Amino acid sequence: MKDREIRSTLDRHWTASDIGDFDAEHDIYREDAVLDYPQSGERIRGRHDIQASRAAQPSSKRFAVRRITGSGDLWVTEYVLTYDGRPSYTVSIMEFLDGKVARETQYFGDPFEPGPSRAQWAGRIA
Repeated sequence: MKDREIRSTLDRHWTASDIGDFDAEHDIYREDAVLDYPQSGERIRGRHDIQASRAAQPSSKRFAVRRITGSGDLWVTEYVLTYDGRPSYTVSIMEFLDGKVARETQYFGDPFEPGPSRAQWAGRIA
């Protein structure tokens, strides 16, 4: 699969994620895909269980992609995942095999107040 095809697949995936289309969102995964959440220590195995775990999430969620970068079989998406109006800055690392995601690792970071020691050098991100 060429980079432009994978990029198009990722665009469709994140759009489906944002509108809550669970079937389209999970078309990207292999049947034996693995999803890791290192911060909670969870590993979910299989496309079906990945989809079921996300469908069971009770919060209202929105996805705002900030950047997608990658080539070949390794792609990274930076996005803001907002649960019930509360943002979490998120990085998704996807490894492709035969045109589908074989492994995904997601990292989440909650916002925090800027440190006063950096104030003279730091501006605000728009």
